Amino acid sequence: MYQISAKGPRAAIETAWDTLAWTDSSPAGAVDAKEDTRLTWRLDAYAETKEDAEASAALIREATPELNPVIEQLPDRDWVTLSLEGLPPVHAGRFIVAGSHALTATSPGKTDILIEAGPAFGTGHHGTTLGCLLGFEHVLRTGSPKTVLDVGTGSGVLAIAAIKTGTKRAIGTEIDAQSVTVANENARKNNVANRFKTYQTRGATNRIIQAAAPYELIFANILAGPLTRLAPKLVPLVAPGGHIILSGLLTRQEPLVRAAYTGRELSLVKRIRRDGWSTLVLQNRNN
Repeated sequence: MYQISAKGPRAAIETAWDTLAWTDSSPAGAVDAKEDTRLTWRLDAYAETKEDAEASAALIREATPELNPVIEQLPDRDWVTLSLEGLPPVHAGRFIVAGSHALTATSPGKTDILIEAGPAFGTGHHGTTLGCLLGFEHVLRTGSPKTVLDVGTGSGVLAIAAIKTGTKRAIGTEIDAQSVTVANENARKNNVANRFKTYQTRGATNRIIQAAAPYELIFANILAGPLTRLAPKLVPLVAPGGHIILSGLLTRQEPLVRAAYTGRELSLVKRIRRDGWSTLVLQNRNN
């Protein structure tokens, strides 16, 4: 594993983040940007191979010549798992998301979701996952969706939350084989494997996904670029009166993503902002 780091003004760091996050087949497996000091921001990207790390650094230099990315090889350890160990439970409305080290007896009126620390995204601590759970709370006010599609399911936390609140069937999609394994294992650990399964596929053209449509709820917690490109494929899969919850976009990316979906007979009914990330809840107003 290699880490590619750069420090500089916020505008430059955000430009570099956009470049790595929006590039198709990005050489970086993960990208993070945050405030380092009062005047400086820091970009950290991660790549599996030295070639991918060098390609990531080249993209940063090309997009923002004022940045000087530094490549560092990390010890061979499971950095994602290590970073998540010991994290406290996440409380999101009626949901409590935690690993076995923190998940206690069920709290009255709460829905427990067991998600262990691991390499798949979605423990509830990130602003996008938290936003999706809070957005789902809004959807539940009108009843439990019977069918759910979770695009980029990661750990499977969102689909599991849906099933535990009344969904009859949920399908997850992932482009990463390891995440598929993790999501299906989490379904088993939460005793919902008979109603939730994740498949390795890209986009929404898989025959299994198409055959199960329309969906009363679609989760898509990915990135702004893929969200925008997937709009023509996802919107037709939303059942009349159904909802789609979009996340993985920075607050300043809201207008672009919102326009891609509200221009296709969907209406924005809820917006949630957490830690610089936005979650949009839209509804198909057709009957």
